[in-house]
Amino acid sequence: MYMVALILEECFISPYCLIGVKSKKNIYIFVRYKNNYLIKKINMKKAFTFLLGLVICVNLALSQDRYLDEVFTTVDTTANVVYGVNYGVLSGTPIPTGMTVPIDTLGNTYTEPPLAMDIYEPNGDTMTERPLVIHLHTGTFLPIIHNGNPTGTRSDFATTKFCEAYAKRGYVVANIDYRLGWNPLLTTQEERAASLMTAVYRAIQDCKAAVRYFRMTYENGNPYGIDTSRIVLSGQGSGGWVALGYATLDKVSEIQLSKFLLIDSATQIAYPAIDTSINGDWDGFGGWTPTNTPTGYPSLNMENHKGYSSDIDMVLNMGGGIGDLSWLEAGDVPMCGVHCPSDAIATYTTGDVSVALIGLVTTDISGSHDVMNKANDLGNNDVLNNAFYNDVYTTAAQSASQAIIGTMDNGGTTISESVDNVFPFVTGNTYESAPWEYFDSATTVYIATAVLGLPASAGTSAYNNGLQTNPNMTLTKSMAYIDSTMGYFAPRMVNVLDLPGSTVGISELNNKLQANIFPNPANDHFVLSLKSNESGLLNIYDIAGSLMKSVKVNGGLSKIDIKGIDSGAYIVEAISANGSATFKLMKN
Repeated sequence: MYMVALILEECFISPYCLIGVKSKKNIYIFVRYKNNYLIKKINMKKAFTFLLGLVICVNLALSQDRYLDEVFTTVDTTANVVYGVNYGVLSGTPIPTGMTVPIDTLGNTYTEPPLAMDIYEPNGDTMTERPLVIHLHTGTFLPIIHNGNPTGTRSDFATTKFCEAYAKRGYVVANIDYRLGWNPLLTTQEERAASLMTAVYRAIQDCKAAVRYFRMTYENGNPYGIDTSRIVLSGQGSGGWVALGYATLDKVSEIQLSKFLLIDSATQIAYPAIDTSINGDWDGFGGWTPTNTPTGYPSLNMENHKGYSSDIDMVLNMGGGIGDLSWLEAGDVPMCGVHCPSDAIATYTTGDVSVALIGLVTTDISGSHDVMNKANDLGNNDVLNNAFYNDVYTTAAQSASQAIIGTMDNGGTTISESVDNVFPFVTGNTYESAPWEYFDSATTVYIATAVLGLPASAGTSAYNNGLQTNPNMTLTKSMAYIDSTMGYFAPRMVNVLDLPGSTVGISELNNKLQANIFPNPANDHFVLSLKSNESGLLNIYDIAGSLMKSVKVNGGLSKIDIKGIDSGAYIVEAISANGSATFKLMKN
C-alpha cells in the first residue's frame, strides 16, 4: 500500500516520473517516460490494482527504447538481392528485368535494370524476428537524370539515411528498386495520365512481389530475421504514390475511372489503359504471362512468389499522392505522412499534377492532408488516434497544422482544417517538395557522365532543377528533416505494430461530459466549449500534478487565459454536475 499512500499524498515519485493527483472520488495518474506522457483516471477503490500493474509496466518501459530511438550504432547491409523478375519497358520493348539484349549490330547492349534491393539490419542484434520496413525511393518513375532531377535511385542520400534510421531503431529494412518508365511527352493529357498510372501500377505489382519474397524466405529459414506479421511500407515522393496505391487499389473499377481511360482515335470509344487480363492484376497475377500471351504479342507480366500473402500493416508517406481519393475505403491499413503544402507535384490537398514544359499530366490527385483526413474519418486510423502522444514532433506537427489553416497549398486550394497523422513541413520556399533530400553538383554530374554516358550539361541541368524545389538545400537541412520525419513516424509505427512502448488505449479520458478545447496547441488562451446548459469548474494541472489554474465556467464558449503559464504540456479537467472531461493541452 506504500505506493497508494504516496499517490494519495500527491507526491512526486522519482526516478520514473509517476505522479498522482487526488480529487474527491478519483485519482489522476500521470506517467512520464522520456518525452512521452500517459494519463489515466481511476476510481480510488480500484487504485491499488491499477497501480500494481502500472509499476510493472513502468519498469518494463525503462528498457523499451527500441523502435522509438536509434539504439544500434551501426547497420549491416546485404546489397543487390534480387527479389523478382518482370517485364521492364525502358528499352521501348518489354524484356525481363536483369536481361541484357543487343541494341545494334556493333555489339552494343542494353540491360533492363533488375528488381533488386539492399537489406539493412541492426548490427549486433540478437532478436530473431524483427518488423520489416519496405522502403521505396523517389524519382517520378523515370531513371535519374533522365527524369530531370538529381535523385531517383535507391542509392540517393536521403533514401539510404532513412533506411539506416529505421534499422538503427531495430527494424529490418528492404530498400527496393521497382520498374520505371512512362512517357511524359505524349501528345494528350489523357495519354500522359494513362502512361503515368501504368507506371504506378507496375511499381505496385513489384512491391507486392517484394513482400511475398520475404514471406517466402521466412518459410525457408528466415535468413533476414523478419516478423511477417509486422510489415510497413515507407515511400519517398513517387515511392509514396506506390505505397498509398498498394494499400488502397483493390478493384477493377478503380483503374477504370474516366481519367485513366484512353480514346480509340478511329472509333472514339473509351477503353482502360490498364486491363488486368493483359497487365495482370494489382497483385501481379494473371495477364499476358509467358504461358498466356496471344501469338504475335509481347508478354507483359511474370507471376512472382505465388501462394504467399501480400498483406501489409501500415503505410508511411513522404510527399506522395494517391491516384484517386475514392480508392481509400474503410478497412484499409493505417497510414500517416509528412508533406509540404508547397509541393507542386503531389499537391497537399487535392488537385491536378502538372510538369514544367509538359503541362497537365493527370487530375484530382490527393496528397497527405486529404488522404489522412479521410483515413481518420473512416476509422482506419483509430489505432493512431486512440494513442497518446506527447513528443516534440507531434507538438510541432499540431502547431504547423493549425498555423496553415486559411492558407493555400501550391495547387490553390485553401486549407480549411487541421488534420491528425500528417506533419506539414512549412519551409517558406515557394515550390518546396522534399526538404529531406540532399544532392551535390559533383555527384550529379558524375552520374550523368560516368554512369549514364550523358554530357555533363545533363547533370548540371538536373542539379539546377533540384534546386528549384529545394533552393536552400544543405546536408544539415536534409538531416534535420530526416530526423523530424523519423521522430514523427516512430511512435506511430510502434502503436500500429503493437510494439513495446505502445500507448494505444492510454489516451485522454473518454469524455463523459460533452466538452472540447481549442485551439490546441494554444498560445495565450484557449476556449472551452460546453453545452449551453452546463456549468462547472475548469482545472489546469502541470505534468508534475500541481494545480496551475482553477476557474468557474458557464455553458457555451469560455475563453481561458493562460498567458501566465509556461510553455509545455498540461492536463485540463472540466467538471460539471453531469460528469467530467480531461484533455491534454500543449502551451506554445
